[in-house]
Amino acid sequence: MRSHGFPWLFTVMLLLVLSAGAESLAQGSFSGSKPPVVIGVLPSGRYNAITDVAGVLVGHKTLISGTSVRTGVTAVLPHGSNLFQSKVPAAIYAANGFGKLAGFTQVKELGNIESPVILTNTLNVANALNAGITYTLAQEGNESTASVNVVVGETNDGYLNDIRGRHVSETDLLEAIRNAATGPVEEGNDGAGTGTVCFGFKGGIGTASRVLPQSAGGYIVGVLVQSNFGGVLEIAGVPVGRELGKYYLKDQLNNPVDGSCMVVVATDAPLDARNLERLAKRAFMGIAKTGGIASNGSGDYIIAFSTNAGARVPHQSAEKEYQPRLLLNDEMSPLFLAAIEATEEAIINSLYAAETMKGRGGNQAESLPKDKVAAILKKYNRYQP
Repeated sequence: MRSHGFPWLFTVMLLLVLSAGAESLAQGSFSGSKPPVVIGVLPSGRYNAITDVAGVLVGHKTLISGTSVRTGVTAVLPHGSNLFQSKVPAAIYAANGFGKLAGFTQVKELGNIESPVILTNTLNVANALNAGITYTLAQEGNESTASVNVVVGETNDGYLNDIRGRHVSETDLLEAIRNAATGPVEEGNDGAGTGTVCFGFKGGIGTASRVLPQSAGGYIVGVLVQSNFGGVLEIAGVPVGRELGKYYLKDQLNNPVDGSCMVVVATDAPLDARNLERLAKRAFMGIAKTGGIASNGSGDYIIAFSTNAGARVPHQSAEKEYQPRLLLNDEMSPLFLAAIEATEEAIINSLYAAETMKGRGGNQAESLPKDKVAAILKKYNRYQP
């Protein structure tokens, strides 16, 4: 029997599907679960991730073992070269200081970061510091280094994780740093977000980016969050928490408001520490737009840095001065908007990517009920897949 061409047609259709899948991956669908709503007005970058900012690398180490180990580490590297020798301008804003952020005072004093930014759980900050020191001292060119300021942020994952066991080892932390890469970023139950809870649902790692129009400089702002906080959930202005009947003060036992939110903001705009702190303050507005309230027991910190090569700070120089080219204050407003939008979406992405997890003592954090949320978004005419 002669072929009627169906195998050929099937092959063409398959190639088209695969091509579409590859294009989807390139546009930031790595987690496979994104909110069916448009947040803000600015476009996202290729991966809709902090790694859209050129040079930024992200690495995870996820620890899931037995019935009670649900934790990990996430490392963000501003660039892949020697950070100690080529520091990046940076700032940290403490929106609510109930936390254990290491390395804060030197960043505030000198206005730069000289190590990877490490995120983990509350009781593993010390191990993370050791890992950051080990990594820095081992780099070529740092043979005589006798002091290094490692930046470590944390949230408390003790609801799902045996946090007192301090299961994240220095080896785990070094693996996350050394395996950090550009490109798509795993979200949800990965790395430092493995055991976190957000708005009473399973939280985790989330990321997003925004690209400014060329008329505003064409700069990129990328954000990565470790979501572990509470309040009254809103998605693109829709009162999702209220509609679901799950929010703070509705049922305090099942909707804890304390926790923390770590936010890392990266940009390629040439900013100094002063304007990076201003940018970090706007990122906090992104937390507020999701319904977070920065409760008494929540450590909410934003770490912001610029990857712009012209703004880097050399550890040593034959010159007594350096002259970075910096963005004017009047040009900051578009970056402010980008930071707000990217932070808001990164938090929502962390919820959409996270999956139900059972952990320590049988405690369980349910994933966001996406079907119900979709119905709510439709009710408010905001559903846009």
